[in-house]
Amino acid sequence: MHTIDLGLVEMTLDVVKFAIGRITDTTPHLGYPKSADELRRLVGETVTPQGIGGEVAFGLFRDVLMKASVSIDHPRHLAFVPASPTRAAVMFDLVTSAACVHGAFWLEGAGCIFAEMQVMEWLVSLTGMPDGAFGVFTSGGTEANLSAMVAAREAWRAADPERRTRRGIVIAADSAHSSIRAMAKVIDADVVFVPTDDRFDAALLRQHLGWLSPPDRQRVFAVIATGGTTNAGIIDDLAGIAAICEREGLWFHVDAAYGGGALAAPSARPLFTGIERADSVTIDPHKWLFSPYDCGAVIYRRPELARMAHAQEGSYLDIFSDEAMRGFNPSDYQIQLTRRVRGLPLWFSLAMHGTDRYAQAIERGLELARIAGRLIEASPHVQLVRPPSLSCVLFRRAGWAAGDYRDWTLRNHRSGYALVTPTTVGHGPDTETVARFCFINPDTTEQDVQGILDTMV
Repeated sequence: MHTIDLGLVEMTLDVVKFAIGRITDTTPHLGYPKSADELRRLVGETVTPQGIGGEVAFGLFRDVLMKASVSIDHPRHLAFVPASPTRAAVMFDLVTSAACVHGAFWLEGAGCIFAEMQVMEWLVSLTGMPDGAFGVFTSGGTEANLSAMVAAREAWRAADPERRTRRGIVIAADSAHSSIRAMAKVIDADVVFVPTDDRFDAALLRQHLGWLSPPDRQRVFAVIATGGTTNAGIIDDLAGIAAICEREGLWFHVDAAYGGGALAAPSARPLFTGIERADSVTIDPHKWLFSPYDCGAVIYRRPELARMAHAQEGSYLDIFSDEAMRGFNPSDYQIQLTRRVRGLPLWFSLAMHGTDRYAQAIERGLELARIAGRLIEASPHVQLVRPPSLSCVLFRRAGWAAGDYRDWTLRNHRSGYALVTPTTVGHGPDTETVARFCFINPDTTEQDVQGILDTMV
C-alpha cells in the first residue's frame, strides 16, 4: 500500500486540487442527505478484494458522497451550533494528518504538544482562572464534560473513604447540554435536573439543594452551569452558583462548549463573570473558535486532580514517566489515551491571524444576532420569543404549528438555500415549537438573514 507510483502522485494532486478549491470556495454547496439505499445504488460496493482504484473512489466522494453531506461552514447553515473553521485551520488540518504525530505523550509529540500548550495558555487566560490552571484538547464537549466529571467524582471520593462505593449526584439545569445526561450514564451517577425557562441561578440551586433528603444531599459532588445554552445562548448565574459551590464544598463545572468562544469578545466577556471561580470549564474550539472538527477542550483549576483520575499505568507506558522523557502528557488529563494533536490547526490559525482577528470574528456573530433581532421585530409575520442571547435567536412564525416549521426547514434545505431548524421552548403543556438561528460564520450577511425570513411569508 505504501509503494509510491505515478498513479498515487496524480491522485495526490487531485486531492490537493479539491482541497484548495474547497478552502477557497466562499459559496460552498449546502448538501442534502440521501437514504442509505439510494447511496448504495449510486455508489455500489467500494470496499472490495481488489479495490476500485483511487480515481474512481475519489470521483464517488466528490460527486456523490460529499453532495449528500452538509457543509457546516455554509453561510446560511444556521442550525444547531454550526462551525466555520478558518481557511488557515483547514489547511493546517491537512498538515496535522500528514505529520502522523501521536499526541498522547511528550516523548512522541513534544513539539506539537508544545504548540497546543501555547493555545491552551490563551484559552485559560480567557477564563481568568488562577495561575496553575491548565487543560487539554479533547474530541469535543461530550468528552470534555465526561473527563471533568470523572475528575470531580474521583476527587470527591478521595476526600472520604466512605464515598468510594457511593453513587454520586450531579445538579444541572434541564437546559444543560444533552451530553450531561449521557455523561451521567457512563459514570453511573444520578442527575438532578432543575427546570427553568431562563437561566439557572443561585436561588434555584439553593432551593433544590434544600429539597434533597440528607442522604441524597451527601451524595451531591458537582454542580454544572452552562456558559451559553445550546438552545438559546443563555448564560447561567455563574458567580452566584460559584459562591454556593465554594460554601458547600461542591465541584463547580461550567459547560461553555458553545458559548466559551465569546470569552474572546470584549463586549461579551462581562457576561461570564464567575467562570474564573470554576473547578473545570469546557470550551469547544470547533464551534466558535473557528477550528475544524474535532477539537474540544477541558480546563481544570487544579490539573493534578484530573491527573489523579485519568493517568493510565502499564508496563509498556513506564518509559513515558522516565525523567529524561518527562513533559506534559495530554493523555493524563482526559479519558482518551490515543489522540491526534487536534489543537494544531487552531494553533496555526491563531499564530497566522492573531487573537485580535478572532475577537473581531466573534463580535460579528454577536452583531448578526442583534441584526436578526431587529429584522424580526420589523417583520409583521414573525416575532421574537426572547431577546437574542450570544449568537442565538429564537423566533416564531405567527399561526404556525410544529409541522409547518418542519416543512419549512425541509423545503429550504432541499432547495440548497439554507438549513435552519426548529426547536422547542417551555415545559409540559406550554411547550412551543419555534425557529432558531445560531450565528457562527462571519461570512453570513444581513441579506442572508432577511432572505431566510422571507421564506416564511
